[in-house]
Amino acid sequence: MSIRFGMIGGGVMGEAILSRLLAQEFYAPEAVLVSDPSQERREALEQRYQVQVTDSNRKVMQSASEVLLLAVKPQVLPKIESDWDGAQENLEHRPLLISILAGIPILRLKAGLDPLPVVRVMPNTNATVGQGMSAIASGSGLRPEQLTLAKDILSTVGKVVEVPESAMDAVTGVSGSGPAYVAMLVESLADGGVAAGLSRQVALELAMQTVLGTATLLQEEQLHPAQLKDRVTSPGGTTIAGVAELEAAGFRSAIMKAVQAAKARSEELGK
Repeated sequence: MSIRFGMIGGGVMGEAILSRLLAQEFYAPEAVLVSDPSQERREALEQRYQVQVTDSNRKVMQSASEVLLLAVKPQVLPKIESDWDGAQENLEHRPLLISILAGIPILRLKAGLDPLPVVRVMPNTNATVGQGMSAIASGSGLRPEQLTLAKDILSTVGKVVEVPESAMDAVTGVSGSGPAYVAMLVESLADGGVAAGLSRQVALELAMQTVLGTATLLQEEQLHPAQLKDRVTSPGGTTIAGVAELEAAGFRSAIMKAVQAAKARSEELGK
């Protein structure tokens, strides 16, 4: 069977997408080729998913007929571009390039990997459990069916929204980096529970389920967060006392500044 899906980079995010594509039979294992510089990583992916593996990016570039997924760090792009220069002469296909490189704009990708059609994606780590949030921006000249294919692939790991590329750095600040902020919230809730006399195990379980349940409630009932906050707070009650402390400590401002700082760093990476 020919290679339909090629992936450069077998790290956590790449594996998350790969595992869901295979589990949902989007691609057959024998139609997938993955490159990674680590022999240990290649062997693990081959054993776990029965896909084909290689240490040659050029081989993946020359073999993938349908999709080429770039799942590496932004700093690796010059190496990818160099490999592409050596692969173009023998290229038989023009696969859709899906890039999850943080901060790297479509114009840079098209310049270094011409003439591939390009889609830029910002996923997040929740993709590893099928609850990811991916934002997708398309380059010029992309056919409608190619954009649909990219969305279908990302839908295997969670929800997908389409945004203009100008919004991608802001997306990075919110959903790309957001899991870290939420993890810190869970940790802080649990620490507060321990300080109030709960065991660490119970406090952490309470905190995790509270965050999970709150997000589910907001989503399923289509509530504005302020509506849910007002529903929970009662005059002179415990919740409003806690909310007052959060406001005094600048909780909202700190989260907003974190998003803005992550956005600024994403812009720096793209320069």
